[in-house]
Amino acid sequence: MLDSILAALISWIEHVITVMGPFGIALLMAIESCNIPLPSEAVLPFAGYLVSKGEMGFHMASFAGAIGCVIGSIPSYYLGYFGGRSFFEKYGKYVLVSKKDLDEADKWVEKYGDWAFFICRMLPVIRTFISLPAGILKAKKRTFFTLTFLGSLIWSYLLVYVGVKLGEHIDKLKAIWHKFDIVIIAGILILGGIYIYKHIKHLNEE
Repeated sequence: MLDSILAALISWIEHVITVMGPFGIALLMAIESCNIPLPSEAVLPFAGYLVSKGEMGFHMASFAGAIGCVIGSIPSYYLGYFGGRSFFEKYGKYVLVSKKDLDEADKWVEKYGDWAFFICRMLPVIRTFISLPAGILKAKKRTFFTLTFLGSLIWSYLLVYVGVKLGEHIDKLKAIWHKFDIVIIAGILILGGIYIYKHIKHLNEE
């Protein structure tokens, strides 16, 4: 079942990029950055495959990916910026988010946030959702979007390069994805347990 869904998704991604070229890459990467889990690990390597066939430029494909990430981050960032904090202050307890958590996050972003957001743009899964908390925590717009572009550009170059090297053997990526899926899920479960414990403790203190 999962394999058939992934196959259909990958087929659709390949069709969009084949028909729309760099604009298709930018569109798909923008969708990913709008908190929709459309994997860039499937988008950019196929772009690299087209680069290996001479149908697209290496730099053009990479820049299209980075530009798409910035475009998709804009609505997500402003959603958090204008409505996020007040919503979480009122209803956050139902999703284990306390006022203390928000205050701590503000301080964390003030001290480390710029570099943290830059690094998150190069991490699987996390990169999809990072713009919303950036908006909620009022990350500096110019800095955030600049680092979003730079981090996404590095990520795009890396995955496009992977696609170029694999060339016609791009199906090998599927085995790699499955291995990463296991690691990511395990990490999410561990971090999720820590998250729940910490936030229940904060709510009880309040």
